[in-house]
Amino acid sequence: MKKLLSTLMLSVSVVFTVSAGDFTLPLIQNVNAYETCSLNGDWNYIVDVQEEGFYDYRMKPMRNGFFINAKSQKPEDLIEYDFDKSPTMKIPSDWNTQDEKLFFYEGTVWFKKCFQAVPMTECRTLLYFGAVNYDCHVWVNGKKAGHHVGGFTPFNYDISDLLKKGENTVIVKVDNKRHAEDVPTQIFDWWNYGGITRDVKLVKVPINYLENYDLQLKKAANKAKVRELAFSAKMNTKEAGHLVEVYIPELKLKQQFTTDADGQVSGTLKVAAKKLQLWCPENPKRYDVQLTLDTGMVADSIGFRTIETRGKQILLNGKPIFLKGISIHNEKPNGGGRANSVEDAHTLLSWAKELGCNFVRLAHYPHHEEMVREAERMGILVWSEIPVYWTIAWTNPNTFANAKQQLTDMIARDHNRANVIIWSIANETPHSAERDKFLGGLAKYARTLDNTRLISMAMEVTGASNYVNRLNDNMNEYVDVVSFNQYIGWYRDVNDAPKMKWVIPYDKPVIISEFGGGARYGYHGAKNQRWTEEFQENLYKENTAMLDKIEGLAGTTPWILKDFRSPRRVLPGVQDYYNRKGLVSDKGEKKLAFYVLKKWYETK
Repeated sequence: MKKLLSTLMLSVSVVFTVSAGDFTLPLIQNVNAYETCSLNGDWNYIVDVQEEGFYDYRMKPMRNGFFINAKSQKPEDLIEYDFDKSPTMKIPSDWNTQDEKLFFYEGTVWFKKCFQAVPMTECRTLLYFGAVNYDCHVWVNGKKAGHHVGGFTPFNYDISDLLKKGENTVIVKVDNKRHAEDVPTQIFDWWNYGGITRDVKLVKVPINYLENYDLQLKKAANKAKVRELAFSAKMNTKEAGHLVEVYIPELKLKQQFTTDADGQVSGTLKVAAKKLQLWCPENPKRYDVQLTLDTGMVADSIGFRTIETRGKQILLNGKPIFLKGISIHNEKPNGGGRANSVEDAHTLLSWAKELGCNFVRLAHYPHHEEMVREAERMGILVWSEIPVYWTIAWTNPNTFANAKQQLTDMIARDHNRANVIIWSIANETPHSAERDKFLGGLAKYARTLDNTRLISMAMEVTGASNYVNRLNDNMNEYVDVVSFNQYIGWYRDVNDAPKMKWVIPYDKPVIISEFGGGARYGYHGAKNQRWTEEFQENLYKENTAMLDKIEGLAGTTPWILKDFRSPRRVLPGVQDYYNRKGLVSDKGEKKLAFYVLKKWYETK
């Protein structure tokens, strides 16, 4: 359980303990289970268009860039920046909506925050970022803490050796410029929000702590009288002989394990089936779990369920389920800007619940952790995705390593969340042998990290002959669920919908991962008049009738819950840099199509 520091009463400066340790380490599991101190709030920032704070005029990295936070010592000193005199920005946030001059800006912005620290030797201090978009360098007191690439996954550093007694300074260089070899690549249909977009925390951990742990319900026969929970855990150090205890008070389960030479444990806990309540949308039951390493304890709330497929069915807890879903971008409910709070998550997910959803596709990248946890509390299943989107640099080994790391961090953060049932490795990627090798490698790797969930990706169906759409994708052999996007009615005439036939030659469940079309809220007209609510309403009527005819349809996640910002959507007076395919406007107003989908889901 998260503990509050007594020093949090200080409104500007925060006090935290300092200890010794190596500052490079893997992502910590369940960060909020530890004693944390928020560094959210006002950070000074400097816009650095030509990266003069990092490179000299020959474009060589400097030893005395902005990161040393230099101050004049003599009247003749020449220092051409000053964080303390620079404006401030609320963190977490994106600079695009915090400073109107930066609305379209893509480049480098520097951020600075001061905090207080008191030395201690019996613990470590981690600096944790929920996400920074996209390329991020971090310094503490002028010394490098680390470098991270990727805009949507958390990372942390052990900064114990970098801290000092009294005031400390953290400086972050953030660069959100797009590159062909990035993940995502140069083009994508959402706003490239730059900045420190999720929480920043100091985390106090013991010298030895549980870096990661996993507790999952094993599959069993429907009438099994005893159920098994598979447990594994890994210390942050490779040391044998440490005692790890798992305790679930409500189930009266307690078991101890001893770490091996790699600092790892694994085993099985058994519980009577009649005592175990399984997590499901109707009853999102979670159990308080206490995990102790030596004398240090962390707590989590974990639900237990199974997810698998049988032919063209998806089985939750051994029973078929139809996934009544919706796609969502990680954008604030009212207006643009990166969503980053529990309140943002609850509002978006409440709209999904009102639609009748039991499932959401969190597109096209990992959303903030509270989005996943709030969905779990509300009984909403989750598809979680990495931003391998459109035209990735398939043959670039660094691009693959980047995608692999984002997949690693997504799974590391959320693999104990019962509601996450699908890891998605891509969206709308063009077919090629190079792409198949890239994505096939990701799929196989994902299974080594977590073999308890389903693997999928959003495939693409773009053409039809004689109104027969045949899905043909070599990635079918790597996925558990066949998912694809189709836009009959938007990129093809809606009158074609009743004529369409779909051939999906795989004995696997089918999810239509996207369908829909745009409308501006409050714009009314004939059902064949594009951009009107009536056009979108009719499109949903025609599409849902068409989808009812697809054999093996196991769920849908129409595109999309809410209008979201995109630089590709430039039509004045209609789009105004918003993708208008939302069932809810950017101001939270429900369009006519919202009620069409809601009514259809009532029949499922």
